[in-house]
Amino acid sequence: MKRRKVLICLIGLIVLSTVGYFAWEHFSAKKTYMPYSRFYSLVEQKQVNSVLIKEDSIEFSIEGKEFQTENPQSPFLHEYLLQNDVSVKIEKDSVEIFNLIFDLLFYVFFFGLIIFVFRKFVSPNTFKVVHKTGVKFDDVVGMDNLKRDMTQVMKIMQNPAAYAAKGIRMPKGILLEGEPGNGKTLFAKALAGEAKVNFIPAKATDFESMFMAIGPMKVKLLFRKARRRAPCIVFIDEFDGIGTVRNYSGSAIETENTRIVTALLNELDGFEPTNGVLVLAATNSIQALDPALIRPGRFDARFCVPYPDYNARVQLAAMYSKGKNPASECTPEAIAKMTDGYSCAKIESVLNRAALIAGQENRTEFTLDDVKRASNEL
Repeated sequence: MKRRKVLICLIGLIVLSTVGYFAWEHFSAKKTYMPYSRFYSLVEQKQVNSVLIKEDSIEFSIEGKEFQTENPQSPFLHEYLLQNDVSVKIEKDSVEIFNLIFDLLFYVFFFGLIIFVFRKFVSPNTFKVVHKTGVKFDDVVGMDNLKRDMTQVMKIMQNPAAYAAKGIRMPKGILLEGEPGNGKTLFAKALAGEAKVNFIPAKATDFESMFMAIGPMKVKLLFRKARRRAPCIVFIDEFDGIGTVRNYSGSAIETENTRIVTALLNELDGFEPTNGVLVLAATNSIQALDPALIRPGRFDARFCVPYPDYNARVQLAAMYSKGKNPASECTPEAIAKMTDGYSCAKIESVLNRAALIAGQENRTEFTLDDVKRASNEL
């Protein structure tokens, strides 16, 4: 908003200056007219010291008195004046002035547009740093093996130098693979909250742009910010959206994707494990990722985030049933049996839909039939 006001004020100043210039020219005092032939003779007699050549007139002074005459637009006049030791000034015509003004306005608009685009698509605030996620491992149901494996990583992240002295480095990247809705994002937040480190979330669409080369610039911006905020976890969701196998077909989309992947490779190779930056990437399709991107040394560990098992579904059913008035038959165990193979997000959606069905039928409690009906609808 502030930049827009400055731009409007600048354009207004240019317009006012232009109007003032022409107003001054129009209302300024008129010079005494002298025939061109008389002017020509005076020049030859060395009585004219300087002239101002305008678009349609010539102005000069003799003994302190101002005169003007016609401008014949002669191609030899300038040379004739110089040969007679006359100092010559040529005033730009109105067309040139207007061209200059329009050129200036164009450059103001052009550079203003560039600044706007870069502020819009490569703003320093593109990736927000979350200092406290407010999520801990206790808020994540299941994933006990994953929590146990990541506990050691947390300790290394909090004190990388001490572990480096023992010859132990922190992994640069960890890949989480699993179907959508199984809690990969929630786990990443819980890891940052448990480790008490900064958290920078990003997703594949954050790197997309209608302008070429913006994606790689955003990659550099993300990792530069992560280094400054270390210890830090960088979480990239929908990783298969930007880390796909490079294709050198030559199309604009494939070229941009190749540049983004190359930028990711350079950034992952550019920081040391002792920097305290951990890249956590989530994907639904590990087969789509570029092999160079996920090789050991860049992503050192892969973990599968499976569908919740029976015990996890019991906990999820109990958690998502709170405040929804389930019937006595809707025990967490019964719901867990009915939702085998469901993701965490789908279990929540099914129970929410079941409560809505009961409400539409003016019932205060939802039943197992409502749960079954909701399952079939989703």
